[in-house]
Amino acid sequence: MAKIKFIGYGEAEVPVGASILEAAQKVGAPEGYACGGVCACSTCHVYVHKGSELLSEMEDEENDILDKAFDVRASSRLGCQSKIEKDGDLEVEITVESLQAFENEHPEARGKFVKRR
Repeated sequence: MAKIKFIGYGEAEVPVGASILEAAQKVGAPEGYACGGVCACSTCHVYVHKGSELLSEMEDEENDILDKAFDVRASSRLGCQSKIEKDGDLEVEITVESLQAFENEHPEARGKFVKRR
């Protein structure tokens, strides 16, 4: 099992093979997924602060989609494409872009998600 902390939104334990997006949904973290998690948009954009070595390698398709994202950093990944391949601890920050996409997808959630420490 891997333990993944979504900075400000809680933690989840997930099995190897799960994606960051699946972990976010398990813990109820507000990570966007407008395309349904099929690598067709950048709304599940996150920053991986710890544990990137536990994740699958970035494929060309993910890299191409990240080119369309906002505020891309060296630690950027798409939650739908980042599969956990090893046990360990991860720490992930949900981007502003992803949070806004989540709120657009779930209007009833607008203003409910305030980042906790």
